[in-house]
Amino acid sequence: MAKKVLLIEDSPIDAAIVKELVEKEGIEVEVAMTGEEGLEKARRIKPDLILSDLVLPGIDGFEVCAQLKKEVSLSGTMVVILSVKDNPGEITKAFSVGADDYIIKAPMPEFLIKKIKLYLGMK
Repeated sequence: MAKKVLLIEDSPIDAAIVKELVEKEGIEVEVAMTGEEGLEKARRIKPDLILSDLVLPGIDGFEVCAQLKKEVSLSGTMVVILSVKDNPGEITKAFSVGADDYIIKAPMPEFLIKKIKLYLGMK
């Protein structure tokens, strides 16, 4: 069974790039464009990994991460922040609300895929 990734990203261009890159590896990708949609999809599809931007319409990525980590059925799901924000304060805040890792956009494609496979326990 293919691994599932939920990508919460409001930029259609960024979402399309990451989705295509990850799907080439045989990993299913669902995209949510808002924090609220991301929470709803996470509850419904129970992804193996969640990649979330911080700047989202509605509730932001910090709140999305915090809510995901409070939900019993999703609390064990790895949440990785994928953001252009490289401020140490914001990175620290992401970890304080439960993020498992933080990747600054735009990573080299090979680096991103290697990290995603590591998170999913794939070689």
